[in-house]
Amino acid sequence: MDRIYSYISNIYRAAMHQLTQIELSNWLALYLAAGLCCALAFALACATAAIEIYRDRSWSTIKSVRSAVLFIPRTWWRWQKLYLTSTPVTLGIVSLFAASMRWG
Repeated sequence: MDRIYSYISNIYRAAMHQLTQIELSNWLALYLAAGLCCALAFALACATAAIEIYRDRSWSTIKSVRSAVLFIPRTWWRWQKLYLTSTPVTLGIVSLFAASMRWG
């Protein structure tokens, strides 16, 4: 186990010595920006899916255990479609943010 930890530690040190301080801070800012965009997309997809389920009154179709079990994947798929539609926007925002940075 110590050997694996030492190997990973050496890789980390080698990678950190290759990046300048500004590059390291830029990468950190990019990861933070991508995380914030994904968190916002997650929250909006959840809210939109909940509103759509409420408007459609989808829960009224649950009459048996089988329909309840099928309701879960349908709801998940609805949320996934909403979340994945935010991917081009997230990529655009993060790409423009990266292009606006000074890297050297």
